[in-house]
Amino acid sequence: MGVERGLAANTLQAYRRDLARYEKFLTAAHISAPSAITRHHVSAFAQALSDGADGGSVLGVRSMARTIVSVRGLHKFWALEGVCDADPAADIHPPQAGRRLPKAISVHEVTRILEAAGSDTPAGLRDAAMLEFLYSTGARISEAVGLDVDDLVLPDARQDGPSLVRLFGKGSKERIVPIGSYALRALDAYLVRGRPALVAKGGGTPALFLNARGGRISRQSVWTILKTVAEHAKVEVEVSPHTLRHSFATHLLEGGADVRVVQELLGHASVTTTQVYTLVTADTLREVYAASHPRALG
Repeated sequence: MGVERGLAANTLQAYRRDLARYEKFLTAAHISAPSAITRHHVSAFAQALSDGADGGSVLGVRSMARTIVSVRGLHKFWALEGVCDADPAADIHPPQAGRRLPKAISVHEVTRILEAAGSDTPAGLRDAAMLEFLYSTGARISEAVGLDVDDLVLPDARQDGPSLVRLFGKGSKERIVPIGSYALRALDAYLVRGRPALVAKGGGTPALFLNARGGRISRQSVWTILKTVAEHAKVEVEVSPHTLRHSFATHLLEGGADVRVVQELLGHASVTTTQVYTLVTADTLREVYAASHPRALG
């Protein structure tokens, strides 16, 4: 999956956890060879995911679906490689999760968070640049922390148009995304007055966003920074780095952006994934209509 399909490291790690739990379940059932696994064993494992009968945690629908997909993939691989004559998981289907609308916050709430971020310290300049960058580009948190300085395409005095950044999404797919002027100013301040002080504390790294020790900042650290800033800004809803990505997409669509353009900016393989955001804006339209039209309610 890593070599042939180019899946992200985080995805591979999740599949490893899934299959480790499956292996533990089979060991407890005294199964020592792939050929001894039957449909009954796969079905019993699926049930254990929902009730914790194997001693593991009870999984939600989405996590359970991913785990069953992992198991199905393993059995399909064994069948294709001739390890087993049959695929006992072929007709075991993952549960269907209900469609969950992305969680977005208002433009006003985003503005309060961004205005509360940062200070004139190196870490403060980094925080402001990082949060402005996430909202300006709609980048996934893994894409943002994986950025190197050279991935920024800074403005050229001979050319018009916004600055650009090169992002590497799921499956190492590359895309080019514009950077807004607010984020660009925050990045410029960080690169000039913040990053040099941080990088001096480490051994030298090409990473764009650095931690206090001069190394590449982690996803967990960014989540903590955003949560702290949101609390300081008195934004009462729970936010995460992905909230800024959801808000980026929702606000673009509300502003009239074409769904295909938003698909490209988000790096979605299918427009179907992006179209979920149109349901959010449709809800907004209904609220405005109900509040504004003289004969909407009665």
